[in-house]
Amino acid sequence: MSKETEADIVRRATAGDPAAITTLYERYVDTIYRYVRYRVDDDETARDITADVFVRALESLSRYDERNVPFAAWLYRIGHARVVDHWRRLARRSEESYDDLGDHTELTTDAEALDQVDVIEHNSVRAALMKLTPEQQEALILKYVQGLSNAEISEITGRTVGAVKALQHRGLAALARLLDEEES
Repeated sequence: MSKETEADIVRRATAGDPAAITTLYERYVDTIYRYVRYRVDDDETARDITADVFVRALESLSRYDERNVPFAAWLYRIGHARVVDHWRRLARRSEESYDDLGDHTELTTDAEALDQVDVIEHNSVRAALMKLTPEQQEALILKYVQGLSNAEISEITGRTVGAVKALQHRGLAALARLLDEEES
């Protein structure tokens, strides 16, 4: 018995097959969540946006055309749009949200202290990343957080592989400058 290809699953899903829709959801929900989570402030917001991505995908599934872009790239594009909408809504309300590092005086073991240092370092990198252009953020997150190839990122963003590499190069250089400034 031959294994069903993703294109076959997508065709069944576009025809309204609930099992195929479930298969696609299960295949991509964690990946899309990780992408969204790295671009927003908290888990709850990331879960809400991820859910919205799949609602939007389901609503527009009948219009999906596999010849234009792979299904995963299509989901990433929806995710990117939802993240942009999230930040626009926050900007309109003039609210800024930052990760709360909390009171560190309650740490009781060396292991807890080391874990907290890792959190602080992660938050520093994440805060610096959020100061980059949205295009640089996306290129770096897709490459280094999601582990995608430059060709896959090219499909998702609609840029050439050369343009993706240039965004990554400029983004990494800017990120290094921002982290150096923070240490100074």
